Amino acid sequence: MALEFRLPDIGEGVVEGEIVRWLVKEGDVLREDQPMVEVMTDKATVEIPTPRAGRVSRLMVPAGKLCAVGQVMIILDEGGGGPSTSHPETPVPAMPAQQTASTAAEQVFANARNSGSQAAVSVGEIAGHRVLATPATRQFARSVGVDIRTILGTGPGGRVVKEDVHRVAEKGSAPSVASPVLATPSASMPVRSGSSVAAVAAVVPPQVAAPKPVAPPVQVPPSADDERIPFRGLRKKIAENMLRSKLSAAHFTYVEECDVTDLVALRKRAQKRGQERGIKLSFLPFIIKAVVSGLKKYPILNATLDEQREEIVLRKSYHIGVAAATESGLIVPVLRNADKLSLFQIAAELEPLAQRARTGKASREELFGSTFTISSLGKLGGVLATPIINFPEVAVLGVHKIKETPAVRDGQIVIRQIMNLSISLDHRIVDGYEGAMFLQHVVSLLEDPTLMFMELT
Repeated sequence: MALEFRLPDIGEGVVEGEIVRWLVKEGDVLREDQPMVEVMTDKATVEIPTPRAGRVSRLMVPAGKLCAVGQVMIILDEGGGGPSTSHPETPVPAMPAQQTASTAAEQVFANARNSGSQAAVSVGEIAGHRVLATPATRQFARSVGVDIRTILGTGPGGRVVKEDVHRVAEKGSAPSVASPVLATPSASMPVRSGSSVAAVAAVVPPQVAAPKPVAPPVQVPPSADDERIPFRGLRKKIAENMLRSKLSAAHFTYVEECDVTDLVALRKRAQKRGQERGIKLSFLPFIIKAVVSGLKKYPILNATLDEQREEIVLRKSYHIGVAAATESGLIVPVLRNADKLSLFQIAAELEPLAQRARTGKASREELFGSTFTISSLGKLGGVLATPIINFPEVAVLGVHKIKETPAVRDGQIVIRQIMNLSISLDHRIVDGYEGAMFLQHVVSLLEDPTLMFMELT
């Protein structure tokens, strides 16, 4: 008996996931609850076990491809027979459409796609038309500067999926969309009586210009000497987030030197107290305390932009993301409510949090929801870097290497412990003056760390 296993609902707001890797292959005999596949969503990577025992008949979605919630992922033969040679993929049911003018518009798009006609659609918005797409896809389209209304979806029922947005963003145009000026609806275009779709030809202004074509994606000729690594999973997700940040935020970076000689001495003394409590005390907890103080004084840096409502949202929680390097790539575990934690409490939570992130055991809540991010490579921190903002935040702090440096103090050349701090900011939200004042405040607390313990908040 064939069992079609579909991608289950694995979290609120999750409508699709990327198949990172299959843990089984066709022909394998599986026991119940055996780990079967790793799926990455916008929230986290999850491991899905097999619901029943059986033999793998067919893997329906290859690794690296997107799978919608409710779509058949794998077919199991509960009778234990061999793998089947062919099996049509079960289509995902189309979203139920509301009986409004938008339904007629969606039908126009669907009919045009199915019939191969391009005269029925154009760049621009059809009156009353709402594109079929998930919230995650709409957000991604906005983040890369693509008007989702210009895209013909290839998903079930004409739904626009992320791959459609990727195609348009990479090519700089929507090849499946016709001229920006609509012809009069033809007889092959069913139009709902009484709806505004009947006037579809008059909706798009004739002056709308089609997107300018750009060079196609680079294709590297194969060579026997090269090694090829699949571009998917966490690495692909990191790339998407970095691109979204660079295309959305107007980055600028400000750098300041920081004399942490007194901080080095204080941390050395505090380490003994930490060891008594079984806590490893690095410089990072001190930096987090200074950052939280700065965010409270300059709240615009603890903000985000709600583009739909055209509002700047000042966050009242202080969830600090700490970039961590893993074998799969850079991820950002989140220290929540850092303003309510003592120095030793921060230190006690950071190490196990980072360890869970490195081993892939961090929960979804531990990897999302930061309001400000700190990026530090510790002893490998280098002289200077321009970190990329962790979208949709508006600022990220880069922490660089501490090293002995000659400095002039009271007319004398002395050796001090110096490091650089660099902060990248979204210039749409944060003015240069505010960004500089924030960093100066952080520097002042790190240069005289006793001051941070005098903070009232």
